[in-house]
Parts: sequence; C-alpha cells; structure tokens
Amino acid sequence: MKRPSKKAATDRNFVVALSRGLDVLRAFQPHDGLLGNQEIAARTKLPKPTVSRLTYTLTRLGYLAQVPRFEKYQLAPAAMALGYAALANLGVRHLSEPYREEVMRETGGAVAVGGRDRHSMIYFGQSRNGLTLGVQLDVGSRIPIATTAMGRAYIWALPDEERATLLRELREHYGSRWPKLRDGIERSGEVIAKHGFAISAGEWQNDVHAVGVALKLNDGTGPYAFNCGAPAFRFTEERLIGDIGPRLVAMVRNIEAALGGAVPHTIKQETKKKPEETKKKPGGKVAREVEGIR
Repeated sequence: MKRPSKKAATDRNFVVALSRGLDVLRAFQPHDGLLGNQEIAARTKLPKPTVSRLTYTLTRLGYLAQVPRFEKYQLAPAAMALGYAALANLGVRHLSEPYREEVMRETGGAVAVGGRDRHSMIYFGQSRNGLTLGVQLDVGSRIPIATTAMGRAYIWALPDEERATLLRELREHYGSRWPKLRDGIERSGEVIAKHGFAISAGEWQNDVHAVGVALKLNDGTGPYAFNCGAPAFRFTEERLIGDIGPRLVAMVRNIEAALGGAVPHTIKQETKKKPEETKKKPGGKVAREVEGIR
C-alpha cells in the first residue's frame, strides 16, 4: 500500500495521522478474516508500533473489533456502516442494476460497475449467475487498474492531466514490470478509439476475458467503469469484439441517457459508427505523448 506522497505530507491541510488510520482500515480485504498488527504493518508499510497505536484507537472508536484469543482484529459494524452509507448514496449502482441484469442474462457473463481506489478498481455493483465460473468477485472486490478491462476503460476516460498523474503513479508502483503494463494500456487506448471499449484477454488472469466501458457523469463524480467478463472459453476474443463489447457500450450509453436525458442507444448503433466518429477518441498515439506512460 502506497504511503502518502511528499507533497501530501508537507501539505498543512493534510492530516497524516488520519491518513494512516484509513490505511489500516483499507488493509482489510474481502474474505480476509482476521488480521494482526504484523500483517497490517506489512500491508500498509507502517511501523508496527504505529500500527499498534492505530488499531487500539480504531478499536476504541468502534471501527475495529479485537479478538483477544488470536490477538488479531476484524472490521467492526462502525466501519461497515461507512461502506453501506457510501453504497446507498451511489445512485449509479441502483439505477444500473436492471441494465446489468439484462446483459448478464443475454451474454452469460458477470457484469459489474466500479470506481477507483488508488491503483485498483473496487466493485460497488455486481450481477452474475452460476454460468460465470472463474469470475467469483463481489461488491468490495478489488481488481488492478493496469491489466483489467474495467481499469483500462477508466484510465482512458480521465482528463489528460489526471491520466498522466495516474500513469506516473502506476509506473512508480510497478517498477520493472511497468514497460509491459504500459504497452497493454497503450493498446487498450487504440482499441477504445476504434471500438469504444477496452479488452483484457488473459492479461489479468489467464482464464478470464472481459470488456470494459467507462461511464462519465455531468455531476462531477466519477468517472466509473463497467465490465462484462467470463471464462476465456466462453468469451473468445472474436466474441468480445463482435458481441460482448457492443452490448456493453450500448448498456452504458443507455445508463448515461437515463441519468442525463440523452437519446438511448442500441447495439446496432454502436456497430455502425462511421470511421470519422471514432478517430476523435483518445488512443495509443496519445498514450505515447503522455509522460507517465514512457
């Protein structure tokens, strides 16, 4: 987990102690169970004595619950209340549910919506059925931005300056692995420019193929991103491009229409875009000009 940057640490309005406390809460992942101070320190890169003080304070405040028998902690109801409050206020999660369910039934894939959490995308809405074996993610699950269809769609929906900042952060985070990841992000920009959706075919997990489409809102929130994924044998690359991708684009455009009053889209409209309509979108050529991607 990344520590606060030097710029943040020297910002007089930035409360480092609060940041570290939130890092401790963020260390708990779905299906983790219990975590001890040593495990939390390893995940947050904070000194163990600091972690001990933070877990004590968070326990006193009701955000963590201690299990004395194992000398470990788990998230307490007060922490969960924050998450549920956030979910309740995400209108796009509730509005998109029938659209997600429809695409899930039509394609047999798992359909999710998520937002950014540092170097990951976190699911806050998920629709799946028994056919989507191998894609066992749920609300609260995190997936990497750099290698997933959802994450790449998000990257290319950002304004230029924000995208450059994120790419520099990813370059620092991944170190020697960055050149390969950078090339994948660059290719995804070209695919989005041509088709309107991002693809991840075995780049995150070998046996999972998915497409991703970003959702931009006019209220200053987001962007968010949707994906539709399934085992690779079910979603071949040919099907991703010719069927799943256009369906997801149409779905997201219809959600945008429901939120902003635009004209609804159909799959037929998405597959008949004129070349001049897609050339204006950001792509790999733009990626090469972004400082953070080199």
